[in-house]
Amino acid sequence: MDIRSYNRDAWNKEVEGGESRWTQPISSEVIAKAKQGEFSILLTENIPVPQRWFPPLKGADVLCLASGGGQQGPILAAVGANLTVFDNSPSQLKQDQLVAEREALSLKTVDGDAADLSMFADESFDLVFNPCSTVFMQGVRAVWKEAYRVLRHGGILMTGSMNPVHYIFDLYKADEGILEIAHSIPYSDLTSIPKVDLGELIEKGLPVEFGHSLTDLLGGQYAAGFVITDMYEDYMLESPLYKYYPSYIATRAMKR
Repeated sequence: MDIRSYNRDAWNKEVEGGESRWTQPISSEVIAKAKQGEFSILLTENIPVPQRWFPPLKGADVLCLASGGGQQGPILAAVGANLTVFDNSPSQLKQDQLVAEREALSLKTVDGDAADLSMFADESFDLVFNPCSTVFMQGVRAVWKEAYRVLRHGGILMTGSMNPVHYIFDLYKADEGILEIAHSIPYSDLTSIPKVDLGELIEKGLPVEFGHSLTDLLGGQYAAGFVITDMYEDYMLESPLYKYYPSYIATRAMKR
């Protein structure tokens, strides 16, 4: 399976369906507040990114990586950043364009693979903002290497990731309140679940997911050259598993 092509089509369908919160463009009220310097932005599901994590944003060159959907990019553009939104889904990028046109914001959208940022020169950005999207990528180490390359020295990478523990359970049974360990890490929808379940997922056109190891999620950032300066955890509140562990990990890392 061509994962990039399949997940691109899957996210295009998510936009058409209009039910995913991650495809909903933000309101004019949110943009108005951001223009006044008051903003809140997510890397994960619920907890906003601490304000202290951000470098000065006015005039900063910012890459919202795998971040289409009309949410994070327009907010940062409204604050005053020179904004580029990069995503695998053209339909998700159209949501950013919609907000930019509606609010007279200046931002650029680019369609592509997060593991290949060759269209950007070395040291092009001050901040790379990557919300929880590596879960839809088969590998993450190339993503960290490319993020490191395009950041200037002292630049910041903010990323949200799925906690690998999330994928060790049979998630179908977990929805029924039954906690049963069923999978090892790293996890892949392609190989970890029964073929009948994978077939049902593909028939529905849902995105394929991957549960990466902490060695790749955190150690991979260090191997790329980053120093992780802070982190926090977040919970998937609609899942019964939230009572037992945080499903998300957010990190702030600096290019040495």
